Parts: sequence; structure tokens; C-alpha cells
Amino acid sequence: MNEDDLDPIPPAEAVPLYLDHREPEVTEKTLHNHEYRLELFCEFCGKFGIETLDELTPRDIHQFRSWRRREGNVATVTLRGDLATLRVFLEFCADLNFVPDGMRERVKLPSLDRADEARDVKLDVDRAEDILQYLERYEYASRDHVVLAILWHTGIRMGALRALDVDDFDQEAQCLDLRHRPESGTPLKNGDAAERSIAVGDYYCGVLQDFIRNNRYKITDDHGRRPLISSNQGRLTATPIRDTVYGWSRPCQVGKDCPHDRDIEECEAIPPKAASKCPSSRSPHSIRRGSITHHLRTGTPERVVSDRMNVSADVLDQHYDRRTDREKMELRRDHLPDS
Repeated sequence: MNEDDLDPIPPAEAVPLYLDHREPEVTEKTLHNHEYRLELFCEFCGKFGIETLDELTPRDIHQFRSWRRREGNVATVTLRGDLATLRVFLEFCADLNFVPDGMRERVKLPSLDRADEARDVKLDVDRAEDILQYLERYEYASRDHVVLAILWHTGIRMGALRALDVDDFDQEAQCLDLRHRPESGTPLKNGDAAERSIAVGDYYCGVLQDFIRNNRYKITDDHGRRPLISSNQGRLTATPIRDTVYGWSRPCQVGKDCPHDRDIEECEAIPPKAASKCPSSRSPHSIRRGSITHHLRTGTPERVVSDRMNVSADVLDQHYDRRTDREKMELRRDHLPDS
């Protein structure tokens, strides 16, 4: 196709068309992931003066790959996901004459080995405790406090957190009941098999009660359900949950010195929407990985962790278990005192 035949369109206008096209085909979580990744691509286009997609060149695609790896400080597995989404987006754009045919093939995906797939980035226990202690002191029973506390102490996925209703908190039994409800917009990743009850300790039962009583937005969602984690518009979406985690995991947010020697007044990661640009910030999945590792290191049996966090033994070993061989040996010694 001749470049003169292309239809000029700004990237930010093409992305909603793509998302609308994909919505019937993918899960809500996948759609949110694609939206987030393409927002990064639009940010790149704005920074490098790409006003319409017909201007996009193979060199720009290579530059995006380098920019994302350098500025985002991301692991190979994350970079691969970003580029895979860009690929399918450009294929859609080629069908609508926004970019030349074959632009999709210009996006080269990095190869992954087992070490890449088992990404080591996690929230360490000391940082988790610093964050929760700060929230307990200054923002007790706030929505942010509840989000961070549930994610850390239960190790559940972000989608499971979103799925919780007020009625899923059983104060008497001191537990949270996770239920698969795809018909009303809150599926669990592993479907019915992911349904389970998760014990909550005395202290955080009190936090949840105070949050529900005093700070939760008292609202129902479009299906008449009362979401536990809500906004003034209904059930909280993935993006503000992700922003909350990135924001509070910045060391400076809880009064710690910047480990990267940045000037706080000039740091690009200070605005709430830009918190992920801090090299020390962590994603919700990093909290899950840190929580699982902490449970394993403190001697919780693998079967218990597998059931509580809804993760198979193989996946637990490959993607989440960050213990050293010596740590595993010492824990086995506790169960085999005569060895």
C-alpha cells in the first residue's frame, strides 16, 4: 500500500477503536492490560513527536522497545508483553489503513528463558511492613490501607480483590469468601476452582469492619452488588488499584530516603499517575509474589500456600518460590529434627 493511501489518525484516537474491537473477544483483565500497555505507547509517541500513526517507521518501533526497557526499567517478560500487545494493535491498524501492511512484523519480541519467566521482582517483607505501619498510623482503615493489607496478607490476585463484595466478609468466621461471578463482571482467573475462603486475623478483621463502617463508598455496582473496594462510581477498576500499589511502594511515600538519589522536587515518578516510573515501585503482582515468598520462608507448608493463593505446585515452584536451597533445607530440618 502506498503511504499516500493511509488514513492519518492520532495514536490516542486509534487505541479506543482497537479496544472496542477486542472487547467481545477477551476477558476484562486482558482488555485492561492492553489499554495500559497502549497508553505507554501513546506516551512514547507524544514524547517523540509521532502525531499520527501513518508517520510510524520501523526505527520508531525499535526506539519504543529501547525506551520502554530503559525508562520503564522492566524485565524481559514485561517488555515481551508490551511488544506483543503492540503487534496485535498494529495489525488492527493495518486493516484500517492507519499503518502500512507488514508493520506488525517489524515488532521483534525478545526471547524468554526459564529465568526470565520466573521474574524475581517482588515486594520484600521489610518494605511491606513499612508501608502497612505507615498506613496504620496515618491512614488507618482507609481504602488504600485495606487494599495493601489484603493484597499482602492474603496473596490474592488483583482480580480477586476486585471481586470481593461486602457480603463476602464474614466477621463471625473471620474470613473472606472468594466467589467466581463472571455473569456480573467479576470472574476469578481459574474459574470455579479458584473459589475458596481465606482466613483473616483479628486485627485486620477490625480494620475491615472500621473501613466498611466509616470509609467505604456506600454504593452498589451495575449488578446491584455491594463491592468491598469501591469508588463513588461503583466497583473499583484495575487501574486505580494498580496506581495505589505503585504509589505506596515508592520509598519516599512512606518517609524513606530515595535510594536512587533523585531530587523529589524534580522526580518524574512523583505524580500519582507516574508512580510506576520509580525503579523501586512495585506492581500488585509483585506484592503477590512477595507474600507467597514470605509465607514459604516462615515455614507455611507448600500445600497450604498453594490452596490459599490458588496456585499449582509447579507454578509455585517456577514463578513464586524465591527461597534459596539453604532456606529450604533449614525448613525441612524443622520437620526432621533428627536429620
